[in-house]
Amino acid sequence: MITIRSARPEDAAEIVRLRRLMFADMSGVDSPGDWEHAARETARRQLAEEVPRLGAFVVDGDAAGPAHLAACAVGRVEERLPAPGHPAGLFGFVFNVCTDPRYRGRGMARATTEALLDWFAERGVTRVDLHATEDAEPLYRGLGFAEHSLALSLDVSRRTAVSPRAVPPQGPVQEPRRDGVWPVRASARPDGPAD
Repeated sequence: MITIRSARPEDAAEIVRLRRLMFADMSGVDSPGDWEHAARETARRQLAEEVPRLGAFVVDGDAAGPAHLAACAVGRVEERLPAPGHPAGLFGFVFNVCTDPRYRGRGMARATTEALLDWFAERGVTRVDLHATEDAEPLYRGLGFAEHSLALSLDVSRRTAVSPRAVPPQGPVQEPRRDGVWPVRASARPDGPAD
């Protein structure tokens, strides 16, 4: 029998350890770094919130040896504008499901994910999204996940932000005609074709 519990703030380091394993499995490259400290602090803070938007369900590892987690499923409630079929505008996103290699093949990923899905439902979430690896796709399809649209992503970390005040006004440009009438034509936008 698998014993699942809600994660506590003190589980943050182990959740991040499993997150690092997940990324290593996905990319084939272990990528330690400063992100781990930031992730631990964020998880600790969010798990301590009085009304948490972060849901995390874990399975403790064997009692022998140092305390550790065997598996986790982590997700977040996102509040968006309400839409047809989503009257409260509450959506869920699953972003961290991982089982320590020592415990794989025992159904822990499925069990923790089901607990997370129940947690979402209890909070009024109407749709849950995730990104699945090929290896995990059968698990998620078995839980009822299916494609619903084409997901596109853009890395904006290198994009230079432009303050709205720094952009010149895009008002009409007036040009006189020979007869003295000042017609109006739209100006060309710096980021697109002329109107």
